[in-house]
Amino acid sequence: MNQLEVKLEVPDFLVNTIDISKDKLEDYIRHTLAVELYREGKLSLGKARELAGLSNKWEMIQLLSSRGVSLDYSADDAKRDLETLEKVLS
Repeated sequence: MNQLEVKLEVPDFLVNTIDISKDKLEDYIRHTLAVELYREGKLSLGKARELAGLSNKWEMIQLLSSRGVSLDYSADDAKRDLETLEKVLS
């Protein structure tokens, strides 16, 4: 996957305001961007997971839940997931 590197200058007060350590700031920003783009309907759950750098969609679902974002997950999505799970387990 091609990537674009973006340099972002963040004032020190922001780190204090969101109460996060500087070494976790990049993940926090990545997660926040993924959540917001998903909430706006600009990213699918899978693409939001990729942007957030999470290893599976269940972690993304937990992140969305922790940020108060409703999951756009249909019965068809659940059916496909169950079919995939059956294939993997058999």
